[in-house]
Amino acid sequence: MLAFIGWCLLFVLCWPLALLALLLWPLVWLITLPFRLIGLSFEAVFALLRAVLMLPARLLGGGR
Repeated sequence: MLAFIGWCLLFVLCWPLALLALLLWPLVWLITLPFRLIGLSFEAVFALLRAVLMLPARLLGGGR
């Protein structure tokens, strides 16, 4: 919602720049997609490592 309000403000102040941003947004989204997928996979790997390292403590009852 904040991005939309910012775009509306940009449209009022400088409409050519706002239209350019609107046209380039899908290209920016496609460029950043691989980085978001890499970040998601790293987050999953670290969650798996944390679960494996905390497993002995959880089995002994330390997770409560």
